[in-house]
Parts: sequence; C-alpha cells; structure tokens
Amino acid sequence: MEAQMEILPRDTLARGGFAGLKETRLIHDKQIGGNADTWNGIGNFVYLADARYLPHGETYMHSHLEVDVITVLLEGRLTHEGSLEHGQSMQNRQVQVQRAGGEGFAHNEINPDLSRTRLLQLWVLPEKANEAAGYKLYTLKKNQLIPIYGGKASQSDTFDSQTIIEVGLLEKNCQIDRQGEFLAYISNGKAEMNGVVVKDGDLIRVDSFDLKVTSEELHLTLISVEKD
Repeated sequence: MEAQMEILPRDTLARGGFAGLKETRLIHDKQIGGNADTWNGIGNFVYLADARYLPHGETYMHSHLEVDVITVLLEGRLTHEGSLEHGQSMQNRQVQVQRAGGEGFAHNEINPDLSRTRLLQLWVLPEKANEAAGYKLYTLKKNQLIPIYGGKASQSDTFDSQTIIEVGLLEKNCQIDRQGEFLAYISNGKAEMNGVVVKDGDLIRVDSFDLKVTSEELHLTLISVEKD
C-alpha cells in the first residue's frame, strides 16, 4: 500500500513573533490552544516554530512550567541566560533541551551578533508531572540522525519520553529509510521523499518514507512515537 503523505509549506502561513524574534508556527496543537491554520502534533509533541532572531535580538527572561523546550540552532549563535546552565553559548548545528518539570525554569535566549540567527523551537508535554528541571546540549554529526529527546527512563543520554525527536545534518545523496508514522521538518536544503520533492520550510506528515538528499546539505528534524 502506498504511504500516506501530507506537506505543509511554511511560507503559506502567517509570520508572527514577539520581542526580538520573528517566527512561523507550523505545529500549534489543539491541546495548547492551536487553531485550524496549524497542524496538531504527534504523541506529546505539541509545538514547532521556525524562527529568526533580529540582530542582537532576545526573548527577555520568561518562565516555563511542565513543558520540555527544544532549541535547534540552524544558523548563527545564541547566548543562553537563565536558571539552567546560565551563560551557556550555542553554535549552529547544536541542540539545546530544557526540561521544566514541576520545578520550572526561567530563560532568555540572546542573539549576540549583527546577523540574524535561525532556529527551530519545539515543545513536548511531559508524560509525568513534577519531574526535576534539567538541561542537555547536543552537537550534530554529519550524515547521522542524533536522538536528542525521548527514550527509556533507564538511560540518561536523553530525557525520557515515548515521543522521540531525532535531528541530523545530512549531505548530498545520503538516504534515510524509516517505517511508521512520522513528522519531518526540512531545513536548509532539498530532498526527494517517497518520490516527491521536499524543501526548506516543508513540514511532512508521513506513514513510512524513503528520503534521498539532493542538495549539498540538508537539516532534518524527525518526530515519532515509540510504541509499547
């Protein structure tokens, strides 16, 4: 049976933002007040925004409670301030994961440069309430999908969840073949997925896929749910 596949192009949606950040929301799940313009997520994944910080832009200090906040840095740098790992700097091709839990955290993300910084922000709702707050930082490796969120509670490489997020920087002709239901977001490149051309800013909901990168590089964010 042919795999089912839907594409939501970022540039068909309204651009918004706040403070020193402009963003387009592609996932804004009805669980957190989303509407018909955006898609619902998968599992406990409820939010995805493709954003750019203005030169020297910042979000200003704000708080989160009972949500896991993932920042995927695509271009530029960020300086992190807050109650978790204050002063940590991020370079492009790095991923920051902050677990609020019941303890909560406050943070401000700052673009220290005159150029615009591009990032993805993802939110995942916790499966258990009142977890301890925590912080993790990952650096991508070429032609590998790196697990940055989700997995068993018995491991400590990632925060545990049945919602799985993998991120990869893939080079031309790299191929990925996966079975099952996925949400995939394409950044900074092009590929063929199940014979269809997909490009920067495309969000894809698909039941199993075969992807081949056709540009020099491509950044892939992949979300799925681990079955019991």
